[in-house]
Amino acid sequence: MPKSRLRLEEITPDNVEAAIQLKVRPDQEKFVSPVAKSLAEAYASPDVAWPRLIFDGEELVGFVMAFLGVRFNPDAPGDRLRSGLWRLNVAAGHQGRGYGRFAVESVCEELRRRGDSVVTVTWTPGEGGPEGFYLGLGFRPTGEMSGDEVVGEMAL
Repeated sequence: MPKSRLRLEEITPDNVEAAIQLKVRPDQEKFVSPVAKSLAEAYASPDVAWPRLIFDGEELVGFVMAFLGVRFNPDAPGDRLRSGLWRLNVAAGHQGRGYGRFAVESVCEELRRRGDSVVTVTWTPGEGGPEGFYLGLGFRPTGEMSGDEVVGEMAL
């Protein structure tokens, strides 16, 4: 697929319904929240969330949301502001075609544009989960946990 067909778009009144209908495979639902929950979180945290839809030509194939300048544990000494990948949902039937990689690369590009030098991601460990995908992109576990999720980072 030509990369020029791939793009991110903001969520608008014209595409929000399609965004909410986007579903991952049933076996992945335990690893990622539905888009509707992500959009609610983005609405509640507009200064932190950067939600976008992933399109291949005119077809909606996924959703990605970055977080910008967040402290994971503000009460912990040495905690720092981080930015990174908050959510990634590639629609069932559209996986394995490079859309997730494109989304992560796009988030990295946006974070570099904003002056960040490290991108952070968290994932729920478990068989069938996204850990292999993130490790394959170059993320490495930091040894930290955010709740029950592994924290990974990669230099930009």
